[in-house]
Amino acid sequence: MHPTTSAVTLAVAVFLASAVESVEALTIIVAAGVSRGWRSALEGMAVAIALLAVLVATLGPALVYLVPIDVLRVVVGGLLLVFGLQWLRKAVLRAVGLKAKHDEDAIFTKQLDALGGASQGRTGRDSAGFVVAFKGTFLEGLEVVIIVLGLGGGDHQLALAGAAAMAAVLVVAGVGVAVARQLAGVPENAMKTVVGLMLVSFGTFWAGEGLGVRWPGSDLAILGLVAAYAVVTFALVQALGGAQATPKQEQARA
Repeated sequence: MHPTTSAVTLAVAVFLASAVESVEALTIIVAAGVSRGWRSALEGMAVAIALLAVLVATLGPALVYLVPIDVLRVVVGGLLLVFGLQWLRKAVLRAVGLKAKHDEDAIFTKQLDALGGASQGRTGRDSAGFVVAFKGTFLEGLEVVIIVLGLGGGDHQLALAGAAAMAAVLVVAGVGVAVARQLAGVPENAMKTVVGLMLVSFGTFWAGEGLGVRWPGSDLAILGLVAAYAVVTFALVQALGGAQATPKQEQARA
């Protein structure tokens, strides 16, 4: 039961994180395709995906077979903690209005304007479209690779993590084909909060295991960590939200 719970939680974390990054990459690819031509945009995306696949194939086996598991868990746990805390920090700031929420429609429009507006029947290769699609896919995909190698490598479940990431990419790609640029409806900010909670929870769990901590309930402790971090995050949102509201109320009375 416990290994199954851990595997399911890991798969969900990788799927959600990969879906978030895929939505951001898709926004850039669609903008490049609409403005500079689909041939160059799709070629840039394909080259980036190929390079990312080489990274996973090269680094994955090295992580699993060459690095001692306790050392790997401490290092990966620390990295996931840093990565997850960054996501949670942004989520908290967005929740209290101190940071603008992620708007894929606004990003699409900005990318489109930067690339010169809608394409006028371009059919050949376009270097700008290729570079933009390549960069967007590679940078967002690199975060997916880090998450896959971190979560999958830390528990020797690279195949499961890779399958979850691929499933997310396929789902987002399917939605993208169906609705093109209508990406704003994806609850990305909520997904980022959930992913941040999962990353810090896995990071805490694996770093602790690598240092010799024996968690009560074994892998089920991950769910307890998620709940604990969720409570802390909620408390921070309430505290910061209250602090933001007080000056506004005083200004209103004045």
